[in-house]
Amino acid sequence: MKAELMKKSTDLFVERGFSATSIQDIVDALGVTKGSFYYHFKSKEALLMDIHLRYIDDLLKRQQDLLATEPTNRGKLVKVVELLIHDIENQGAIGQVYYREIRHLSAENAATIRAKRGEFRENIEQVIGDGINSGEFRNNLQPKMITFAILGVTNWSYQWFNPEGTLSVAELADMYTDFILNGILAHEH
Repeated sequence: MKAELMKKSTDLFVERGFSATSIQDIVDALGVTKGSFYYHFKSKEALLMDIHLRYIDDLLKRQQDLLATEPTNRGKLVKVVELLIHDIENQGAIGQVYYREIRHLSAENAATIRAKRGEFRENIEQVIGDGINSGEFRNNLQPKMITFAILGVTNWSYQWFNPEGTLSVAELADMYTDFILNGILAHEH
């Protein structure tokens, strides 16, 4: 039941927003009682926090796994971009809630999520720094700023990218990877 409550509430949060979705809306959509909800979650915010934790903890684990197995910094960066873009298809609704609804978490809960987001970001910064040090990437880059740019491009895609549209997830990941690694200037310039 907990998984069903999370799935239905995530869908409703995407459709209506967190504030406009009541606990009653969630239980009505599933045909269960509020008691079923409160058995699993002490509040709507506790549910939202659980959604956030599940998303970021899973993302961090997958990031750490690929960083540990990919031998080059270029390869690590490519895999992280692919991870983020493929999540739009695999985690669409939960990702939208994760990126959009953090403002509804208490200060303490939001700080917990931001710390985990920071860890994810710092892992990318480390890859870029290591790539600069190894000569894989240009030595005039600022790892922190490049990381923010990568996350900005990939995370904003949740707002507009439709995996069922004319562009596939793999094609978008390839475009972003090419853009990040090669820029947009023609090689003769």
